[in-house]
Amino acid sequence: MEEENGLVVRIRAEILESSPHSGWQRGKAGEKRDVRCMTFERYMSLCLYDERDGYYRSGQPRTGRQGDFYTSPAVGAVMASCVAEAFGRYAETCGEPVQAIEWGVGDGRLSLQLFDLWAESGSSARPYRQLLIEDHPGHVEAAKNGFVHRGASPAAVLYRTSRQIVHEFDELFGGHCVFLLANELLDAFPVHRVQRLDGELVELGVTVTEDGGFNYAFMPLSEPEIAITLERDGISLKEGQQTEVALAACRWIGELGRLKRGRLLLIDYGHEAEEYAAPHRMLGTLLCYSGHRATDEPFRHPGRQDMTAHVPFTSIRRAAERSGFRVVYYETQKRFLADYGALERLRDHSDADPFSEAARTNRAIRQLLLSDGMSETFKVMILDKVE
Repeated sequence: MEEENGLVVRIRAEILESSPHSGWQRGKAGEKRDVRCMTFERYMSLCLYDERDGYYRSGQPRTGRQGDFYTSPAVGAVMASCVAEAFGRYAETCGEPVQAIEWGVGDGRLSLQLFDLWAESGSSARPYRQLLIEDHPGHVEAAKNGFVHRGASPAAVLYRTSRQIVHEFDELFGGHCVFLLANELLDAFPVHRVQRLDGELVELGVTVTEDGGFNYAFMPLSEPEIAITLERDGISLKEGQQTEVALAACRWIGELGRLKRGRLLLIDYGHEAEEYAAPHRMLGTLLCYSGHRATDEPFRHPGRQDMTAHVPFTSIRRAAERSGFRVVYYETQKRFLADYGALERLRDHSDADPFSEAARTNRAIRQLLLSDGMSETFKVMILDKVE
């Protein structure tokens, strides 16, 4: 008999023994049955970030062919070249050294591509240090190996976990200008799930089933900020409609408001508020990924699959402005790539080899700009903070 997933045991125990929340389910005849539950946000947080068994804290590397999903750096250095261009434009305005930070590094591919571009350019518009923030031990090791292979000096690259940043924020983020990149980070923050039920807004909780698994339950809103956020963004759900509320991502933006001077470059898939109340979004945007296959089954493999929700950029913008940031750029990824030099990287070539450098670069640009509408779904938001 297969040993039970330790994370499942701990989630089950928390729901039944220590969770402060209670909710209800509906029986076959429509009757209410009281149950113990936790918020979906708490369940998602444990599945992704549990210190022992969380998806982003344990197991094999999560990106690339052997992982569960791809990110834009996997199709070449085109995105890196555009990010480097964005960094250069910002550095020119600072008049002082700039630290480049990537939060949510993954296997380090994008950071390594940026390091290579800055080394090759010889330009003065390069960071005095790269700070990489990543919680998955396997990803950190992959990134370190890549920088060691390139001969990077220890002083040029620092590695920290998100927990370490909490204690070292002022030391690492203070002083010089900061350029912080978050590429597909915001979609990985846990979300609250809500539903319009019998005309009332209720939260979707997680309860234990008779066979020891998990399923949804209804519960009162766990935080007033959930309803406040939806009202502030003008989101009015239809009867039976579900959506997500990204309080954790907004609070992360709020914490970064402690920056004295810096620029945030946020790249992620998401929408403005009106999309979340659209008729085709009756079940929200939550998806799970395993082996490059997407499902809407968050209770299937706790801790062993990615869980993600589209980023509500209306909420992110409001959170940023409340924290002292100013939006200086907001476009689709497709527009960002064009505005920051991707088209200039297209090369004329007569080489018949489809694997030549020029052919690979051109193919990567076409894939990012033209493939299946994702470059339109992905958005790029640039936020500035000035003392």
